[in-house]
Amino acid sequence: MAHGAPESLDEIPAYLQHIMGRMPSEEVVNDITERYHRAGGKSPLLEITQQQATALEKRLNQSGEHFKVYIGMRHWHPFIHKTVRQIAADRPERLVALSLAPQYSKLSVGAYLQTLEDALTASDINIPVHPVKSWHVQAELISAFSEKIETALAEYNDASRHTLCLLFTAHSLPESVLKEGDPYPDEVRATVSGIMEKLEQSIPLLPWFFAYQSQGLRRGKWLGPGVEETLGNLGEAGCSHLLVAPIGFVSDHIEILYDVDILFKGLAASQGITLKRTASLNTAPHFIEALAQVVRSHLPEAG
Repeated sequence: MAHGAPESLDEIPAYLQHIMGRMPSEEVVNDITERYHRAGGKSPLLEITQQQATALEKRLNQSGEHFKVYIGMRHWHPFIHKTVRQIAADRPERLVALSLAPQYSKLSVGAYLQTLEDALTASDINIPVHPVKSWHVQAELISAFSEKIETALAEYNDASRHTLCLLFTAHSLPESVLKEGDPYPDEVRATVSGIMEKLEQSIPLLPWFFAYQSQGLRRGKWLGPGVEETLGNLGEAGCSHLLVAPIGFVSDHIEILYDVDILFKGLAASQGITLKRTASLNTAPHFIEALAQVVRSHLPEAG
């Protein structure tokens, strides 16, 4: 399961309406449409998710087992409730519910699982469901992120390494989650810690920072510090080169292709900082292996 994203500019108003629960203003539609236009006119999220599903199914069935991987999106096609109808028709023995968000929050993973539960109830489907709530420090996931960082670091020469800093990012959420005891901030930090422990074994320690990105349309305070604020402080820290590692995301989509590649890159340049980012996990072997291990670990046989 994943958030979902429009595949054309024409789909954006209806997509935003589904997220917001009301018709968005013309200003909001124009702003989001411009972002997608500058990022290529569509989101590759569904295509990449399909590739991930295909690779995962192949990996799970290597030993002659009979797994089938379905895709369900919360806010766009293919919607979770439609996918559930296909699941009902196929009548599987059990269902592992896996969200493509490693760090748990009630507002993200929790919402996906609730949407799935509602869809199963509405379709009167009674099969065992094994929900995956969190996999933020899964060993292969940490290896996948670390490998992407090491590959990106290898492109810097010795001269630029002296002024190079590493910035981890994750999607921001409304600050209200803190009052509810949501584990998301702690799980994001744990992912970062796991990666840094892994990297310390192979590369010299770099100055590193963490910031939240991609605050949504909901009013009120969001988790910080934000990337915009952090970029303003990096020059003082001696960072003229910055490598961004978006560890809250597992594939290319608008929060990567626009927020990082266009918006943050431009803001960094205005501060005299050259910004690059790590490649997204997409279908990296370590990442597909992480998904496979997560699935197996949530089946009864694994216990």
